[in-house]
Amino acid sequence: MQKKILIVDDHLVVRTGVSIILEEGIKNVAISEAKNFNETLDILKENTFDLIILDINIPGGRNTLMIEAIRNMQSDVKILVFSVYEEETHACPYIIAGANGYLNKLSDKKKIVNAVETILKIGNYISQGIIKELVQASTNKKSINPLDILSKREREISELLVQGDGNIEIANKLNIQLTTVSTHKNKMFNKLNIKNVVELVSLFNKSIGVSNVVKKS
Repeated sequence: MQKKILIVDDHLVVRTGVSIILEEGIKNVAISEAKNFNETLDILKENTFDLIILDINIPGGRNTLMIEAIRNMQSDVKILVFSVYEEETHACPYIIAGANGYLNKLSDKKKIVNAVETILKIGNYISQGIIKELVQASTNKKSINPLDILSKREREISELLVQGDGNIEIANKLNIQLTTVSTHKNKMFNKLNIKNVVELVSLFNKSIGVSNVVKKS
């Protein structure tokens, strides 16, 4: 029986590459594509799928709320989150929200094919790393929100950085020394194991996803 797969990603190269990999690696598949979330919902109104391969950073995207929106339209469809972010930092909220698997975009062809085949066959693709994170979160040994480890001042500074403020603007808004901003910023980056504001923004995206999951539950 032919399996219908929808690839949702705003980059043509990614959609084309994954399509080629799946058509070469899996027999009897029909691939459709969407470049944003609104287009995805429109396609789902007219077509049913066995699997949706979903990027989380797409125009019109709603973090983990996308999972719920898709499920409301097609409750049985499998969802594989396909993201540039590492599973250790971003997978749990999406799995908790109802995704059937999480895969990093840097995975090789063999792993991509294996993930898709596994979901189509048994219904999910969850690595041991994700299972460990889920167990730690469920036993309250570890929060799935990475920003929870920040102090109140570090959180304030991180929020201003994400909004686009520089060190000088932050110092003025919080009425603190410029050197204090730099010190907190360095400590914060070390705690989160990140190197720049771009990576900080990605963690804030995850934090939003965690909040959505908590509200839903």
